[in-house]
Amino acid sequence: MSVRVLTRCNVRKSYDPGVVTVALWQFAVTVALQGHALFWHLDSGVVTVALQGHAFILAIQSQNTDLIQFFVDYDRSVGNYVADVDGNVMLDLFTQIASIPIGYNHPKVVKVLTDPANFSSFVNRPALGMFPPADFAKNLTDTLLSVAPPGLHQVQTMACGTCSVEHAMKAAFMAYRRRERGGKPPSKEEIESCVYNTPPGNPKLSVLSFKNAFHGRTMGALTLSHTKWQHKLDFPCPDWPIASFPYMQYPLEEFLTENKAEEARCLAEVEEKIASAKKSGQPVACIASEPVQCEGGDNFASPQFFQGLQDICQKNHIALLIDEVQTGCGTTGKFWMHEYFHLRDPPDLVTFAKKMLTGGFYFADNMRPTEGGRIFNTWVGDPSKIVMLKAVLDVIKEDNLVEKTANMGKQLVQILMDAQRKYPGLLSRARGLGALVAVDLSDASKRDKLVGKLREHGIHVGACGTHSVRLRPTLTIEKKHLDVFSDRLDVCLRDM
Repeated sequence: MSVRVLTRCNVRKSYDPGVVTVALWQFAVTVALQGHALFWHLDSGVVTVALQGHAFILAIQSQNTDLIQFFVDYDRSVGNYVADVDGNVMLDLFTQIASIPIGYNHPKVVKVLTDPANFSSFVNRPALGMFPPADFAKNLTDTLLSVAPPGLHQVQTMACGTCSVEHAMKAAFMAYRRRERGGKPPSKEEIESCVYNTPPGNPKLSVLSFKNAFHGRTMGALTLSHTKWQHKLDFPCPDWPIASFPYMQYPLEEFLTENKAEEARCLAEVEEKIASAKKSGQPVACIASEPVQCEGGDNFASPQFFQGLQDICQKNHIALLIDEVQTGCGTTGKFWMHEYFHLRDPPDLVTFAKKMLTGGFYFADNMRPTEGGRIFNTWVGDPSKIVMLKAVLDVIKEDNLVEKTANMGKQLVQILMDAQRKYPGLLSRARGLGALVAVDLSDASKRDKLVGKLREHGIHVGACGTHSVRLRPTLTIEKKHLDVFSDRLDVCLRDM
């Protein structure tokens, strides 16, 4: 692949990176600092870079731009197709890092935004924890509580997935300490010492997480995240226990014994970590796990693993936090992925965001704070997102999208399985449920090459783990879209 740079300032330069490289970015920054902006598009194997206006230099001046892949024309993006600023249109199977539920510019959502009855929700952003709008309780009942995980009846809104995890951990810590106090109020010493980050008000507690997990980028959630060094370098994180998450062999039906042993090994390690943390004076108050480790490589585990995890939690009086930020809202063919696990009791905490449009977490009754202001920030969510979510949930229900997504997912996994049989040296471990699907490449360079080639051929996908491609279509994906993907995937693999 070559890169052709078109510029109005008579600066021309070419690279041969395969994908946009550091060298091209250095050139882009140099040109941008001269007062020009950089955009690129892919056309017949050529990345065309056009320097236009001042948008890019403004972006460089105001934000960290190192991960920008392309600028999007959201006005022209529609349904399952995303358009870039140069007029290219791609079938989007990554959908803003798995956060678009029913496609771009869905008419039902657009209607909500243009309905005068909703203007107040979009014009005014209240401090919800103190001054909620009159209809907020009803709107929560009609939206978030109408799709609550079975057995959970309370919800706390937040702005994003990271802060949802952050505050869910706080709920777990508070519940743990309330149990230790036997229902008594905190002591004077606890109240005074906590202000200065010292015990007994700030106890030495921990949350157990898993290798290859990702739960967010604020400091508490970051302590639970273990995927890329870029997320964590230079940030002080508590020394909390980290256990192994199962690495399954595929096809699952051919490795039943091996996978069962792998999950037993991981559960035994969890118990060892809990015992060790208690012995070191930093007991585990909560175990946090994604139903599927998405950022970490789309790592699945069986229902039996999660049942065993809950057993361990209950035996040790530890809260179980299931992080459904990327897996919720019907993504896997059930509204919440942990419904596949058939847990004896509901999880203690279930976080959500992304396709749900708002962040937040559901919680068991004993996780509810007993004092005001313990789970709080200025906005604790956004009423306008609840209004939009109502339209999304209506579409999901009216169009039976959860069941349809389950069926589309089976077809999507079959496409990948057929491809890995045809190209065994390139692809392996095709796996997935619903709109959460992945396949491994033989190494990271081939994975990155395939992602680039698919984009050249009009298919936008994502990467995860060390060498996996992840597919995150919307809930409105149809067979015609899968046929396009199947065709383009074969063309790209043939060329590799």
